[in-house]
Amino acid sequence: MPVAALYDIHGNLPALEAVLEDVARAGADRVVVGGDVVPGPMPRETLVRLLELELPFQFIVGNGELAVLAEMNGRDSGVPARYRDSIRWNAAQLHPSEGELLAAWPTTLHLNMRGIGKVLFCHATPQNPNDVFTRLTPDDKFNRMIGGLRVVNAGSVGMPFGDPGAYWLLLGPDIEFHRTEYDLEMAATRIRQTHYPEAQEFAANHVLHPPSEEKMLAIFNAM
Repeated sequence: MPVAALYDIHGNLPALEAVLEDVARAGADRVVVGGDVVPGPMPRETLVRLLELELPFQFIVGNGELAVLAEMNGRDSGVPARYRDSIRWNAAQLHPSEGELLAAWPTTLHLNMRGIGKVLFCHATPQNPNDVFTRLTPDDKFNRMIGGLRVVNAGSVGMPFGDPGAYWLLLGPDIEFHRTEYDLEMAATRIRQTHYPEAQEFAANHVLHPPSEEKMLAIFNAM
């Protein structure tokens, strides 16, 4: 029962479309969407595409959904000021019924998988989708939280860093890291044609020229 784990799509529909083709070729028979379907440049289109999957699928919630839901419900999203226009725009794109759908997503998912055993899926940590852990996280904090369990990062479909592409994970019976190449120029053009407030920046900095690992580590560890 191979399971494709797709995390951090962030409304990047062209990346998702390419990944789903690879997921089919890889023989996955289930998809776990690990949060942060939104926010991004094509939030509703991306959500609708996932809901149309022919494979069985399950969602867990990410910090992105929590921020958009807060905005939809008239609460403070808690994001830094520079991202608030993006969150407001994403909230306005979703129907109330879609907000109810996001609100029902759990924070964790447990699967017992052939060749691997018990797997816990979460966004960041089981306790908090907003937690940040990187390879620079101090060992004492990491070990206290994780213990002797194996931790696997599925990568990001829609907002990678390092080399361009869409990153995802195939689980069962082994653990396989996948990078899907797609037409970046075409994707950037489609994104620029949206009314997303950060469309130009997203196309440039998350599709065509993703930030380096070092830059993102510095940002994450300052959070």
